[in-house]
Amino acid sequence: MKFRTLVATLVAALLTTTLTAQEANTEAKTEANNPKQKKEIVKTGLNFGPLPAVAFDADKGFQLGALLNIYNYGDGSTYPNPMSHWYMEASWFTKGSMQLIFWYDNKTLIPGVRWSSAVTFTNDKAMDFYGFNGYMSHYDAEKVALGKDKKNPNDFIYTPKYRLQRLQVLAKTDFVGNIWDKKFFWEAGYHFSYFKQGYKNQGALNFNKINKGKEENKMFPTDPTDPRYESTIFDMYRRWGLISEEEAWGGINSTVRLGLLFDTRDKEGAPSRGIWAEGHLILAPKWLGTTNPYYKYSLTFRHYVPIVKNDILTFAYRLNYEGTLGKDAPYYILPYITTVGQAYDRDGMGGYRTIRGIMRNRVQGLDMASYNAELRWRFVSFPLWKQNIAFGLSLFSDGTMVTKGRDMTFRGEEQYRAEYDAYMKQGADADRPHITVGAGLRFIMNQNFIVAFEYGMPVSRFSKDPFIKNQDGKGAFYINTGYLF
Repeated sequence: MKFRTLVATLVAALLTTTLTAQEANTEAKTEANNPKQKKEIVKTGLNFGPLPAVAFDADKGFQLGALLNIYNYGDGSTYPNPMSHWYMEASWFTKGSMQLIFWYDNKTLIPGVRWSSAVTFTNDKAMDFYGFNGYMSHYDAEKVALGKDKKNPNDFIYTPKYRLQRLQVLAKTDFVGNIWDKKFFWEAGYHFSYFKQGYKNQGALNFNKINKGKEENKMFPTDPTDPRYESTIFDMYRRWGLISEEEAWGGINSTVRLGLLFDTRDKEGAPSRGIWAEGHLILAPKWLGTTNPYYKYSLTFRHYVPIVKNDILTFAYRLNYEGTLGKDAPYYILPYITTVGQAYDRDGMGGYRTIRGIMRNRVQGLDMASYNAELRWRFVSFPLWKQNIAFGLSLFSDGTMVTKGRDMTFRGEEQYRAEYDAYMKQGADADRPHITVGAGLRFIMNQNFIVAFEYGMPVSRFSKDPFIKNQDGKGAFYINTGYLF
């Protein structure tokens, strides 16, 4: 499907499939000093939004499926923030992954406490895995490009070198309660997750299944003596002892999360002013059922600065730090950004939900710092078919860096040391900032349902430093939902 056709189809679906169970008597929400400001419909009751899940992620491919949003605005006094929200999704991606999501958020069922629960199931047949500590782990962009060159059909496709099968089940229940003035809150929750990584008797991928039905010259070699054979980074890390056999194939996380929250945002879905700051402790001890125990912390500061009122022009930025208490944590939890409350856990660093424009999970370490900065311009707003519609443009810059790396010391058998030394010489001695720039277009409905079209590009593409150039990819285009933060 051509991009133009895809966009038209998506927008049409958004406008024609949103159903409203109960509508408000249109009440004006306008500022007294701006009589020209167009009236906005105040939503009440239950609002249903069944939609086709049609999106595009450069890391995952085209997304196909279905989703359902259910917003409960009650008497409309809390609009645009709903009193409760259900979200359900079942979707598949053309690059071989699928996901099932159920998420529920309620502010009124328990007096004075916000309750959020989520369950997600993801089967990613070829998850991105580029190693640890950012630029210390070399990405062979030339080989990947060679493998994708259709002009040379006899060349081996190297993409599987940076892939790893991952099946995961995530479940959580969080509670947020008021401490002071509905601005300062406590947070507490329990998170359970199960990870199945790779294939214990085969390695990172099931090449027997991948090769099934292919012509012999197009099969991925599985014999190390084949001159075309190229080992995956995951299997190389295992040989060198950088990933132990005890954690290589995944495990169970049974986690308690405790935190504090300060929130002065004017609205949740598309904020234009205020602060949203959080600090969390993540406790995953052995006695709670965790396979490989660990302890982490997370600090996040988000700030929304109005430049032109009425949501027309806003500068927003987010600062985040993910840290480890202790010397280590299992490798399969490193990509995850800590999320407590009204959302489910996300992959990082790299990709649409974290650092737009670099490859998914490109940056992994025990401690990671990141930022996102965005200038948001809502250039048009209008009511249409009893819905509040707006379009916006944005310019952004994202960045991240490993500040405490995972131990990369050789711990394998001596026969693999030369292989290890050759690989490590290709990478940098330590990680450096991974910075991207980009722009986007957003479709906004009722201040909550948002579809984003964004393109990000790594600044490293223009570097003359051989340890950085082409290490973060060539850039990426995304079609997805919501604001990044």
